[in-house]
Amino acid sequence: MIHIVDYDAGNQTSVKRALDHLGVDSVITSDPEDLVRAERIVFPGVGHAHSALETLGKRGLDDALKSAAGQGTPILGICVGCQILLSGSEETDLPCLDLIGGRCLRFRPDDDALKVPHMGWNALKVDRAHPVLRHVRPGDEVYFVHSYYPAPGEERDVLARSRYGVEFAAVIGRRNIVAAQFHVEKSGPVGLKMLGEFARWDGNSC
Repeated sequence: MIHIVDYDAGNQTSVKRALDHLGVDSVITSDPEDLVRAERIVFPGVGHAHSALETLGKRGLDDALKSAAGQGTPILGICVGCQILLSGSEETDLPCLDLIGGRCLRFRPDDDALKVPHMGWNALKVDRAHPVLRHVRPGDEVYFVHSYYPAPGEERDVLARSRYGVEFAAVIGRRNIVAAQFHVEKSGPVGLKMLGEFARWDGNSC
């Protein structure tokens, strides 16, 4: 059973539909105790990091996610859920969860033709093998909608990259945590394969 974190971030239902399509049991929850006991967690999100962090704090979901991470529970972050796993963000003065060191940065393209937010399909380049990325092939495209991107403090935490004016981390991970800046649930067959691998992942990174 996968628990999908509900903190009013908007894309929980689309994540659940994707898991339903794969035949993977899942439930949407805003109960911190559910997360502490969960077998696996998907931490999705769209919108603004500041309001997301406020809601997480009010519901006690921030501490629950930290506890689950400390217990070795496999966690998949998606979009804003990916960004909030870092130590901080240019989008907010609130501290993020600090489960992966680094900051979330805003796109500042020199090319006026590159609009922010970045929306559309972009190719992935895998840097480091990971079970969740097992079926990703060179040039596979995934769907992005974002103005900010994760910048881990350590290169070893970058699993895959993409490019939009600058090269940026598209998938990051450490120990039992893996997170994608793109919308896995909207990325067609590539995203579905990633979700399927996450549903089987035991939390070991290699």
